[in-house]
Amino acid sequence: MFRLNLKIALRNLWKNKGFTLINVGGLAIGLASCMILLLYVAYEWSYDKQFKNYNTTYVAYTNMAANGKINSWAWTPGLLAPELKEKYSGVVDAARSSYPYQQLISYKDIKIKNRGIFADPAFIRIFDYDFLRGSASQSMQKVNTVILTKSLAFKLFGDENPINKVVKLDNKDGLTVEGVIADLPDNSSLKFDYIMPWKLFEKREKWIKEQGWTSNFCLTVVQLQRSEILDQTSAAIKGLYQRNEKGTSNELLLHPLSKWHLYNEFENGKSVGGKIDQLQIFLILAFCILLIACVNFMNLSTARSQKRAKEVGVRKAIGSTRKSLISQFMLESTLLAMIGTVVAFILVEIWLPYFNVLLNINLTIQYSDWRNWLALVGLVLFTGILAGSYPAFYLSTFEPIQVLKGFSIKSGSSLSIRKFLVVFQFVFAVCLIICTGVIYQQLSYIKNKSVGYNKGNLIQLAAVGNLKTSQKLDLLKSQLIKSGAAKSVSLLSMNIDEGGNNTSDISWQGKNSKESVLFNQRGIGDEFVETIGSSMIAGRAFAAEFPGDSNKVVLNEAAIKIMALKNPVGKVINYGENRCTIIGVMKDFTAESPYQKVAPTIFNRIYKDDGGVVLIRLNETQDISSSLNKIDAIVKDLNPDYPVDRKFVSDSFEEKFRSEKLLGTLSNWFGGFAIFISALGLLGLALFMAEQRKKEISIRKVLGASTRNILTLLNKDFIKLVAIANVIAFPLAYIASNRWLSAFEYRVSISALPFITAVGLSVLIAILTVSIQSIKVAKANPVDALKYE
Repeated sequence: MFRLNLKIALRNLWKNKGFTLINVGGLAIGLASCMILLLYVAYEWSYDKQFKNYNTTYVAYTNMAANGKINSWAWTPGLLAPELKEKYSGVVDAARSSYPYQQLISYKDIKIKNRGIFADPAFIRIFDYDFLRGSASQSMQKVNTVILTKSLAFKLFGDENPINKVVKLDNKDGLTVEGVIADLPDNSSLKFDYIMPWKLFEKREKWIKEQGWTSNFCLTVVQLQRSEILDQTSAAIKGLYQRNEKGTSNELLLHPLSKWHLYNEFENGKSVGGKIDQLQIFLILAFCILLIACVNFMNLSTARSQKRAKEVGVRKAIGSTRKSLISQFMLESTLLAMIGTVVAFILVEIWLPYFNVLLNINLTIQYSDWRNWLALVGLVLFTGILAGSYPAFYLSTFEPIQVLKGFSIKSGSSLSIRKFLVVFQFVFAVCLIICTGVIYQQLSYIKNKSVGYNKGNLIQLAAVGNLKTSQKLDLLKSQLIKSGAAKSVSLLSMNIDEGGNNTSDISWQGKNSKESVLFNQRGIGDEFVETIGSSMIAGRAFAAEFPGDSNKVVLNEAAIKIMALKNPVGKVINYGENRCTIIGVMKDFTAESPYQKVAPTIFNRIYKDDGGVVLIRLNETQDISSSLNKIDAIVKDLNPDYPVDRKFVSDSFEEKFRSEKLLGTLSNWFGGFAIFISALGLLGLALFMAEQRKKEISIRKVLGASTRNILTLLNKDFIKLVAIANVIAFPLAYIASNRWLSAFEYRVSISALPFITAVGLSVLIAILTVSIQSIKVAKANPVDALKYE
């Protein structure tokens, strides 16, 4: 019986090639879009889950009340990990780690600047990295040792065995290679190229051992006995900071490692979402695009019901049951889904390289993984059943007596449902057009909003090696300006577009003693304001003619506002253990998120041996390429042991928009696919309606109807459906866009432009799609349709 049904299904598909092509095309594009989105969602969902104990591993967060809210960050005191391991029975292991930052690692003449971390030995037990050489149990016990990743080991040693060979860190410390681990997967939140012992960190940075419970400078990871004891452990560690440091209100939070990447936003000390919100949007997008493709199949199958009516009548008359007919139609839809899947695989393999470049990841279909095949079979069956369910139940209800006497389509439920399905398709497509428009408007608004300084032609250069010394820095500045490559040069304690490095240890006359205020703190050099292209609101900045500014500070506008200081220049504040005089107020500039308000910031004078970054304002009268070559040559001459590490601030700043640009681009692409699939469905329905009304149109032409009259007649019903879809989509799109925008402090107002664009595009696409067939029918010779009457 199955073989017979399969033969009938294949025969029907071959007989109606046009409708088969439209259905297969729609299902293939829908399935391909769904598969790519699901691949991306699966990739993001698998973040940090490659470790054996990921479900019992937690990242320690510090909750700090300041500036009228609770701030949460994964920075903790260095004293926390030993305390947790020693005093809390539910804790199996706890480890400290520095955050990855680039340092020079070299072997003989090979010098590479890569990301490294310092960590406790427990770190490699918790994360159970795959050791290709050496042993995890014996590593990181000695101070001057290092573990390399496979790719870094190959860059340094080639095919040689690196174990027990000595590499140099920053041309100073000799480190013995103890192990080589497999390269970290892309979907790991912690990315580094080598690990060094925490004891080496303490040896190199003497200040670490002096830090107390209010100094948050490291990452702490904790492994519990079982995930079920999280609430119990959280209750036990509540007040841990207060028990060790009187006067602090900070609290400790354990955040699951498995949620670290996706649930990265916090409010009032609790996780409220993050990137997971974007993934949910992509999941909805994947399901809706597939649903639209299925709706096409339903529409075209029910629209062709008259051609299948006699087949149903004959089969019922000779004894076929409704169950067998439903099986037949479901088999046809599943067969179409299978053919569509084959085409979808071809499309996915063609599209994936582009999306990998767009997403900056490496998505691949793992054909050898049985779970992928199981998911694919489930997707095909789901698509086949969803697409074939309504046509199967609808067609199987035909009564044999009625259809064999002469079946005629009534303007009843089937037609109404087809109209509903067309409206549904365009509601989703119009919503995507509007939401994509709002996303791009928000991006444009933020990009064009002033950031408080001129980021064009501004370069930041890492002050490492010789560039940390006063003599070399002075020489660098003079040579850059003398060469004509630079207009001005200054120093900054960290990248200008980087967050972090905060303090609440600032007080002033009139401050509420119960209120905690968090300040960003930055060290800046002479001519900083001129170099970045900002300005002073009051007073002055640090300059070479004022060398005795060690106890002076500059504040930004946000700091003055939150401190409620009038005439701040000359006022004295307490900054840590020092009393400092405010000498100026700098204009606010964006350092962290461009979507949020500028944080209060205090600037002190940086001294040339402190490191940080060198800021270089290019001379705009010179050729940029020539200036860059001069800068590279001068830096290489002064600092030969280090590769030149420079980058444009504008390029770094652009990275802040990556998430929103990704959302906008994917919405744009898959919105286009949704519209194309909807248009395919309209074309199929137009083909059917034109065929059904061929004689009516011919009679109208004989009676004097013009081509324009015929086009209006055929198009108006479809335009009505698209108009209804727009009316329904508008409030839905407005609510969705408004909810998305509410996450940003700086946001654009929702204008009429995306809605007008959506109406224009949807109506234009509908008219063009339907008119392809309508014009053909309107210009046909009426004799051809009426000659047999």
